[in-house]
Amino acid sequence: MPKGSRNDTRWLEAHHGSWRVTVAVPRELQKTLGTRLKRPLNTDSLSLANRLKFKVVAELKERIELAREAALGSPRGVMREAAGIAELSRRVTCDEERDELQAAIRERAAEIVGPEAREIVDPRTGEVFPLPDPGRAALAADFVAVANGRATPLATHHAEFIEQGGNTMRTRADDVRALQYLSDWCRRERLPVTLEAITPTVALRFKRALGELAGGIEPATQKKYLGRLSVYWDYMAENEYVGANVWAGLKVKRKKVDSREEERAFTDDEVRRLLEGPAPAKLKDVMMIGALTGARLDAVVDLKVKHCIDGAFTFKPQKKERSERDVPIHPALVEIVAKRSAGKGPEEDLFPEWPKPRKAGSLRERSFKTSNAFTAYRREVGVDHVLPGKRRSLVNFHSFRRWFITKSEQADVPEPLIAAIVGHKRTGITLGRYSQGPAMRQARRAVAKVKLPPLDGGPVREIRGLRPAA
Repeated sequence: MPKGSRNDTRWLEAHHGSWRVTVAVPRELQKTLGTRLKRPLNTDSLSLANRLKFKVVAELKERIELAREAALGSPRGVMREAAGIAELSRRVTCDEERDELQAAIRERAAEIVGPEAREIVDPRTGEVFPLPDPGRAALAADFVAVANGRATPLATHHAEFIEQGGNTMRTRADDVRALQYLSDWCRRERLPVTLEAITPTVALRFKRALGELAGGIEPATQKKYLGRLSVYWDYMAENEYVGANVWAGLKVKRKKVDSREEERAFTDDEVRRLLEGPAPAKLKDVMMIGALTGARLDAVVDLKVKHCIDGAFTFKPQKKERSERDVPIHPALVEIVAKRSAGKGPEEDLFPEWPKPRKAGSLRERSFKTSNAFTAYRREVGVDHVLPGKRRSLVNFHSFRRWFITKSEQADVPEPLIAAIVGHKRTGITLGRYSQGPAMRQARRAVAKVKLPPLDGGPVREIRGLRPAA
């Protein structure tokens, strides 16, 4: 049986009667940082230490990452160093300082190249010529170009772009991953990892190679990453950091998918197995809300008490939604909401059991652990659909959303109203926040028409032949 969180001693050790955090240092950094980083928590309470440790662990791990980037072998660290020198060179005012800085750049470039990796022999004279490692030589050339202000690292404006984008954590993670793929590919192709190196021709080459990276990337994911790079370049073009968007017009052909291979809605029997199974309350309540609202997982676990008043949920924007979305609380959810809201203030979480990532700056959505827990539970109760040669199951938490849409269609709810409830692109209908509005009253009747399958072990009637709900 797993330990309770109060008795968890991960990253903790007792020292002179109190607890302190301890984090292992990777072997390649131990000469610089030692074998472990440690920091006292100044408490002898294990329970309190467990509440305090996560912030400290995140800070110590960040220190390790910074040390890794600053190491000689880290291209990203070298580029960060070069960008700092370029900023310094812009403030140089006299020739003497400029000459000293150039000498320092040359010396650092020689350090980056390092010792000669091999030798070649002139077949005519027998003379031996030392050759540096070509990868290190290319990195040194990039360092010199950036340090002298002739080139700009790819990621120079990326942090400000992400910060001003106002996107979800998942989209931010896609932004970071897309740029990382481009940077890694540039290094593999011996191209400078700079904005100036990404010409339309280079962008086209990267697009053609993207499907082979990371062991194979599906066309839909390739399209997503190219789209995020295009948005980044649009941002830089608007701010005059680059001349034009080199990714504009690049498209990825999506292979045709057999309808039998598309992700699908849960069947009634699968919904029954999920809701009748041994799920803990924190997971069952999430499933109930997902099934009876069609809401996405992250919108459900991020609910606060203030989002569950006036008989409606207010879900945060997801995907391409531009604003919050109100959905009537289904009669079968009233008791769950009342129980979870009891004794809490408006700003308190409806699902405190699924907290936000503790690591500062984490790009993971709040629902990351919830999703993992649901996947494990779904498999435990035998709800799965994996085709030979495929990694991803055709059913997942999103299948509750598809099931809700399917049940709404079967109950003859008008399509525009279904779209308004689940947040699909629509025209001409807005529910509004208050229960007295005509659209909201109509939505309440529509939501109430969706019925859960019998949860008493009785037979479940399947309705087949309907098109899959998106």
